[in-house]
Amino acid sequence: MLDFSGQRILVAGGSSGIGLATAELAAELGADVTIASRSRERVEAACRSCAHGLRGAVLDLADDAAVARFFALDEPWHHIVVTGSQVSMAAVRDLPLSSALDAVDSKFWGFYHVARHARIHSGGSLGVVAGFLSTRPAAGRALMGAINAALESLVRGLALELKPVRVNAVSPAVVDTSMWDSMEPSVREAMFERLRASYPAGCVGQPLDIARQLLLLAATPYATGTIVTLDGGASIA
Repeated sequence: MLDFSGQRILVAGGSSGIGLATAELAAELGADVTIASRSRERVEAACRSCAHGLRGAVLDLADDAAVARFFALDEPWHHIVVTGSQVSMAAVRDLPLSSALDAVDSKFWGFYHVARHARIHSGGSLGVVAGFLSTRPAAGRALMGAINAALESLVRGLALELKPVRVNAVSPAVVDTSMWDSMEPSVREAMFERLRASYPAGCVGQPLDIARQLLLLAATPYATGTIVTLDGGASIA
């Protein structure tokens, strides 16, 4: 059993999905957990929902100055996990350029801003959720694949630049989160059923699957510059 007693963990994007699952699990394992998100309402709702107690902060990772102020005003963290991003997925010729730029700002530059300014204890860690599209491209997902590939490369470089702070990533395939809630329920379930049939594991990911791996990397002193592909076998199917 992992034990994060006495450790401070920040989960950026922790108000829902993978981030909230990570925050709740870390708190259950003894950590003093703060979740950060752009929406005060969602942060407050997430804090109320967690039986183990969470702290909350409002933070837009795309705003470099705001990220700098946030970390300057707080004490160093033992671990930071970045899970949240606001992205739109469509074919390059169909996706408005403004939406494409927003996706890069949110997922890539958001993590970059954290890496620039975060204060992390020696031997602590910085983790991020990337995605298996970095190595398994798909039509209509080219931009997301490029962002994930850039994140994975950044993780490896940061592991050298930020040592003895450790830097790692988890790259999942489809995870059953609220990201898909905008789809018609029957269409969403049909998509999940098709993926279950195509993934060797026979299931799509759940937020807790990714949360466990993120925290295992954080707790493992030997892990840095590590990219864990946790995709139900999708990348080899």
